[in-house]
Amino acid sequence: MTIHFIIILIIIFLFALFIVCSITYNKFQDYIIKINEVESKIDDSLREKFDIILKLNNVIKEIIKTNKTLVDDISKIRDENISSFEIDRKLVEAINKVNFVKSKYDEVDSNEEIIKLTYQIEDIDESLKAFKKFYNETITNYNKLIRLFPYNIIGKILKYKEKTFFDGKNMNDDDIKDFKL
Repeated sequence: MTIHFIIILIIIFLFALFIVCSITYNKFQDYIIKINEVESKIDDSLREKFDIILKLNNVIKEIIKTNKTLVDDISKIRDENISSFEIDRKLVEAINKVNFVKSKYDEVDSNEEIIKLTYQIEDIDESLKAFKKFYNETITNYNKLIRLFPYNIIGKILKYKEKTFFDGKNMNDDDIKDFKL
């Protein structure tokens, strides 16, 4: 009778272990799916912002009748192999340069097409802000899971690693200079 009891206990233990592993795996997958979806939305928004900045650049050059590159030849970003974090920073720099040029020329600042494109960028920036917030909140929860028992065991088995926030900051390293504004 004790052998049957031990076999039943082993079966119950294995079943419970299977359930815990399944729940843990599914929780990781839920976060991974959310992260991938929001990364895709961020990438799409950055592409759209990039295209609008190129249009803005061309319209401004046409209005002020110059061949000078206003935004440091932003079209080269396509050829570079850089992260979304860096693309976002470069686009912010580019839009700051466009805004500087707009402030210097009244005919640029009052142009209807420029105003329309500027509003489109503002809309994209609002969406990006929300996407980044959601991304960082999801990364925070994902990283917490990787540290918690029993999730950390399953995470190590599946070789899941902690992820950095959208700004590229790794809160767990010793590099205090990787925080950028």
